[in-house]
Amino acid sequence: MTTSTAHARIDVRQLACEQRFSLIFATFGSLPAGKSMELINDHDPKPLRNVFDAKHPGSYAWDYLEQGPDVWRVAISKTQAAKGHGDGQCCGSCGGQ
Repeated sequence: MTTSTAHARIDVRQLACEQRFSLIFATFGSLPAGKSMELINDHDPKPLRNVFDAKHPGSYAWDYLEQGPDVWRVAISKTQAAKGHGDGQCCGSCGGQ
């Protein structure tokens, strides 16, 4: 098992599905460039990765730390500032954070 030095750790296993994405993207939005968050889930979050590909192309890294069968842990790193934040504009994914 790999350990993580995540800036933030969020466990979404006990959250309702409709709460997960907003927490995940708010947490990612608050990360400084070069930092990571650790996501803990009860299933492979591959569909979430597709959303990251669409919303944050080229500005994140995705590394599995643990791959099931009961727990999935993923380090999601911000590789550069999210688009729009550098010029005072919100990208919409962080809830204005």
